[in-house]
Amino acid sequence: MTVSLLLAVAFLAYSNGANDNFKGVASLFGSKTTGYRTAIAWATATTLSGSLSAIVLAQSLMGKFSGKGLVPDALAGSEHFLLAVALGAGATVILATQTGFPISTTHALIGAMAGSGFVAVGPQVNLDMLGRAFFLPLLLSPLLAVALGVALYLAFRWSRLRLGIGKEWCVCIGEEPHVVAMPQPTAALAFAASGLTVSVDGQNECSERYAGRFLGVGCQPLMDAAHFLSAGIVSFARGLNDTPKIAALLMVSPALSGQWGLLAIAVTMAAGGLLSARRVAETMSHKITGMNHGQGFSANLATGVLVLAASLFGLPVSTTHVSVGSLFGIGLTSRRCDLRVVNKILLSWLVTLPCAAAIGAFVYWLTVHSPGSLAIMSNANGHP
Repeated sequence: MTVSLLLAVAFLAYSNGANDNFKGVASLFGSKTTGYRTAIAWATATTLSGSLSAIVLAQSLMGKFSGKGLVPDALAGSEHFLLAVALGAGATVILATQTGFPISTTHALIGAMAGSGFVAVGPQVNLDMLGRAFFLPLLLSPLLAVALGVALYLAFRWSRLRLGIGKEWCVCIGEEPHVVAMPQPTAALAFAASGLTVSVDGQNECSERYAGRFLGVGCQPLMDAAHFLSAGIVSFARGLNDTPKIAALLMVSPALSGQWGLLAIAVTMAAGGLLSARRVAETMSHKITGMNHGQGFSANLATGVLVLAASLFGLPVSTTHVSVGSLFGIGLTSRRCDLRVVNKILLSWLVTLPCAAAIGAFVYWLTVHSPGSLAIMSNANGHP
């Protein structure tokens, strides 16, 4: 059972990395600041640094996601319960990843805990704690992200206009080959020629840049550097916030508890992002809203500030909800948001908790009814 628990938690960490790692750098890819490979490499490095920092800075979240207080302590310390939680949450997150939907691992964990807990102890699940300590931050975080994303973008745009920093668009000039057909009757013959061409393409195909200099530095390189920095802040904050939530499931294992558990989760999470993040990356970068450099920077900064603050105060916010909320706020401001995609994402958020609860409940029922587990099930329910 201990080995099964370790594998299940590793599966959850991999699923989390696949679904979440790219969210901090989605605007870098979406605004064409950099390509996919550079973006995912930056996300992996900064997420890993946040995960390692969680060893010192985010220990309070480990206690919240061990299940204690939500279910009786005897159940929270049961390997059967933790196995069901890990598999319920991990299966839900990997299913969403394969379909390209960015969902909340936090939500999946809560759902799996609730579902497993109801099967194990029924009404002894602490519904008051479920709403007060988990649902309230999760519901408020996207709304705060929308407001902060819009406020930051409007403030930066006002500052740019006040400073007289304009924009410039690319004009492509160069030689383009043409094939010129010979007159009849030898129309099958042709020769190649080239000539000077000038083309101005649409906004989606043309590169927008900030013109001029600020404090002696080119505005566009300065914006690119700030954009990379803000993306790194988001990824760092995500690693800091999510790693202890998953590592909490290993607290019953002396071999991988504490620092060793956090390290194992950090490495596995990084692997998930490197190998399986592409579909969620397309949704986050290109399907929610179009964005330019300044809009992407504003969304990332809003997400980073909220998630980092939540990590330091031990609040279990969802990086997914905050990140999508920031992008949605930017899309509303620029009127480029695809509401159909946003509605589908919202539907996936609503399905996340009951899906994880159902899988977690089934796994718990299956494990406690396997041979040799009836004694553990009795102890979890408080019977001698």
